[in-house]
Amino acid sequence: MIDGYRLRDDGLDIDLIHRWLAEDSYWAAGRARETVARSLRHSYCLGVFTDEGRQVGVARSVTDWATFAWIADVYIDREHRGRGLGRWLVGELRDRLEEAGISRLVLATKDAHGVYEALGFTPLARPERYMEIDKR
Repeated sequence: MIDGYRLRDDGLDIDLIHRWLAEDSYWAAGRARETVARSLRHSYCLGVFTDEGRQVGVARSVTDWATFAWIADVYIDREHRGRGLGRWLVGELRDRLEEAGISRLVLATKDAHGVYEALGFTPLARPERYMEIDKR
């Protein structure tokens, strides 16, 4: 818990998350609400909430709960940035996944490398092994 904030894995506000992702993120601009809802349903998610119960952040992980997890859609409301909430959120998510025995975590970022490096993330050791299909 950070002063005035707590994490929860229930009670996520899908409409709010959709607005954040579709209207304010660079990676999910224009994403349909149903797509956001489906992605949340099929992922393990954590939300950041104020002590008053207002959601101010989210992160989700796509995982098999055995060997691998991809952390995605990390978002902190603009009014609440600069307080360490994103680092705390991803750190707690990382810890929960590692406690479940997951040994490989990945994520992608355009501009928050320092946040994730402080949590132990490093550039891909062998990026030439990774391939993708991107039809966005």
